[in-house]
Amino acid sequence: MAPKTDLIPWEAAGDVSHGALYFAARDHLVRLPQDLPRLLRVPGREGAYVRLGALMRARSDLFLPEGGPLYEFRALRLLESERHRADWDELAQALEARQEGLPTLLVAEAGFPEAWLSRLREGLGLLPEEVLPLAPPLDLGFLEALAAGGPAEWRFPPLRPERPRAFLKHPLKRLLERDLLLHHPFEAYAAVERFALAALEPEVEEVWATLYRIGEENPLAETLIQAARMGKRVHVLLEGRARFDELLNLRWYLRLLRAGVAVLPLSERKVHAKALLLLTREGGYAHLGTGNYNPQNGLLYADFSLFTAREGLVRELAAFFRALEAGRSPSLSLLKTGEAIQRFLVEATLAEAHPKGRVILKCNHLTDPALLEALVQAAEKGAWVDLLVRSTLSLLHPAFRAQSLVGRFLEHARVAAFRRGGAWEVYLTSADLMPRNFQNRFELLFPVLDREARRKVLKALKRQLKDDRNRFLLTPQGEKWLWEGKRDAHRP
Repeated sequence: MAPKTDLIPWEAAGDVSHGALYFAARDHLVRLPQDLPRLLRVPGREGAYVRLGALMRARSDLFLPEGGPLYEFRALRLLESERHRADWDELAQALEARQEGLPTLLVAEAGFPEAWLSRLREGLGLLPEEVLPLAPPLDLGFLEALAAGGPAEWRFPPLRPERPRAFLKHPLKRLLERDLLLHHPFEAYAAVERFALAALEPEVEEVWATLYRIGEENPLAETLIQAARMGKRVHVLLEGRARFDELLNLRWYLRLLRAGVAVLPLSERKVHAKALLLLTREGGYAHLGTGNYNPQNGLLYADFSLFTAREGLVRELAAFFRALEAGRSPSLSLLKTGEAIQRFLVEATLAEAHPKGRVILKCNHLTDPALLEALVQAAEKGAWVDLLVRSTLSLLHPAFRAQSLVGRFLEHARVAAFRRGGAWEVYLTSADLMPRNFQNRFELLFPVLDREARRKVLKALKRQLKDDRNRFLLTPQGEKWLWEGKRDAHRP
């Protein structure tokens, strides 16, 4: 029986789907359906596997009418909806109408025949510089299965995160003493879920939360449902436009609604802030974070959580939520959102534009032109500028110390630190430093006001800036890898 594959004529090359794995043959293109395993066990040989792509090359006669070699490729596209603004009752229809947008990149196996590659590239409407040759395999989704089924020595030893015992026992009581800052996953993400459970305490009357990518199972969301069923006023900003999680979040929307949770209408801007607010008659308690309220991410993503009962922060977070409920832009002081984040970061950076200045920025993406220009000015005036950017940096100046950290955990925290004449100021944020995050999203930037919490963030940053196991430097001359040393920022 022939394997389940899709044969496509070369004339349809311009219609290949985003991210799917294809093979090119002389007269056809072959698509591998997503549900086919990419890794197959070898019968009778424990721990031995064969890659599906290699097997297909060996037996192409089973599914191709012609013989000849096969070459792997994938195309990446912008995924876009015809409707940029859709509320909950329109979301399903908007998703159904979502189109695969313009191709942006063609990843092709090294050695791809040049004539075939040109034909494929032209069919997709791409420039030669938008083609990336790589050695196969091009679809690395099988690595998780390989690690799970392979020898134990292939895997990292289990991480045993620290547990803040006093907080886990009585979170609200503990926060009346001082703020708490945690660095996940080195410190247990369970503390976030325990804080959410405090919503069920008798003194908590009202709950506000933002939910973005929360997964299929989520104890925090279940707590919000339970609190609503207890008669508490629970308000949720559930973002229905979290890309690729829209249908899952639509299901959560229906569950929350049935439980009596007030799910706010989707705002014009995507809500990407990470905040949970518990209000009592006397005041309130807040969690502000850099990561998603997702238990799986809490085990794999490196993020910061700030828990506080500070009156100013609680009051401003309540103002943030109530403004979004009313459909207006928040007016904040201690907290920043939207374009105010960009303005603040630019001003704080320019204030460091002198020989004793010091700036540390950590994020996934740094592409905002105004902020990059401010960083250039600061560096050229003698400031020490450290950039920890995991994925995208669109300007590289010789005076920057630009680097990336890629290791056991996904670096996801966003941090801004300024020395301010000797006394460090530290800020955490949900926002990557990109124009779209400032202009089209409601993010939150918040100060770390507790001295011990500030010291803890700076200690983590400085460990990462000295890491020589997971870090590489970005220079105008290229990358310099620091992967063989003993200073590992991903070890507790």
